[in-house]
Amino acid sequence: MAARVLIIGLNYSPEHTGIAPYTAGMARALREEGWDARVITGLPHYPQWRVHEGYSHRRAAHEEIDGVPVLRVPHPVPHDAGQLRRLGMEIVFGLRAATAAWGDPDAVVVVSPALFSSAIVRVRAALSRTPVIAWVQDIYTAGLTETGAASGPVARVMRGIESTFLRSCQGVAVIHDRFSDYLRREMAVPARRISTVRNWTHISQTPSVDTDELRRRFGWGAGDVVVLHTGNMGAKQNLANVAAAADVAERTGAPLRFVLVGGGHQRPQLEELARRTPRFEVLPGVDDETYAGLLRAADVLLVNERPGLKEMCVPSKLTSYFTAGRPVLAAVEAESPSAAELDAADAGIRVAPGDPEALVAGALQLHEEWIATGGATHRGGRRYVRDVLSAGAAVRAFSTALRALLPTETTAPAAALHS
Repeated sequence: MAARVLIIGLNYSPEHTGIAPYTAGMARALREEGWDARVITGLPHYPQWRVHEGYSHRRAAHEEIDGVPVLRVPHPVPHDAGQLRRLGMEIVFGLRAATAAWGDPDAVVVVSPALFSSAIVRVRAALSRTPVIAWVQDIYTAGLTETGAASGPVARVMRGIESTFLRSCQGVAVIHDRFSDYLRREMAVPARRISTVRNWTHISQTPSVDTDELRRRFGWGAGDVVVLHTGNMGAKQNLANVAAAADVAERTGAPLRFVLVGGGHQRPQLEELARRTPRFEVLPGVDDETYAGLLRAADVLLVNERPGLKEMCVPSKLTSYFTAGRPVLAAVEAESPSAAELDAADAGIRVAPGDPEALVAGALQLHEEWIATGGATHRGGRRYVRDVLSAGAAVRAFSTALRALLPTETTAPAAALHS
């Protein structure tokens, strides 16, 4: 009998950014490998923070997505992603996921940073003695403290909850070795329980969209050096810094055009900035194929983080940036996982976060080096994707972590064992 794996996470397809593509991709891949993988998830809402058309707040619904059985449970969706409202959404989702019909899984995977829903599900799993793997995409409490959302006693309480939850799980999968180090050092998670499962790219390697046509479509001139930032527009990204860089470019006559694509609770404020800031624009959302084309149509791809972020996350956009083969500019702390990834991939340069002048200077430097060398510099991204960030490597690592939790009488799929 195929090993049964239940994956529970707030975000899933048809969301096409953030955590959802990885959860959906892993569920599909495990099922293709022979695992009996099933999913309980929430209503699609990210990054717009509104429920996608066709989905109901009122009732659970069954779907099949890419061959994976999916149960969606209803929950509130806050319009502004505030911490208290988000907490309420997580708790409702967790309670409904925990009280849904699970069948009889051999292992449960909970996807965090939905910490509180994951902790609720962990209680249900403990009652049935079902082993749990926590798949940590962001370190929840590191994010709260580094963005200033929580501090003092509140941060300590939250940290205690996260530490207790992770230590109670039979396995913890993290997306970077830096996360592993942090969980061992700061949260006392035993090293033997931690596995590293790197995120992979989920965009087309060879998009069919014509990049010259895309530049014309969005009004980018031949002389424009387009600096493109994609993904979530929230506190972590500090995208007002990018608008300030556009002001610097306008004053100094630098041929830079800063463009944001994505969504998030700060998008309305950024759209207002774009209306009064030359060389700064916020594009509407695009489909996956257009997104892959945009990455190749831009001249420089940007990661912009709030100053002080050193532990909390590895932006999922980096895997797509590396695949696109364009130079990457990272306005991040030198000690951050983002900086470590950029250095490991040899795909671009880092500048200080929160410094608009440094952002402009870095973008100009990258573009000038790229032109001077005929695109021969900072080309390690695709190699890094092939060697380190492949979907196959991620599935093998996750399968290994799952097999370690299976009852002795349950056999993992042969395909997973030998892939």
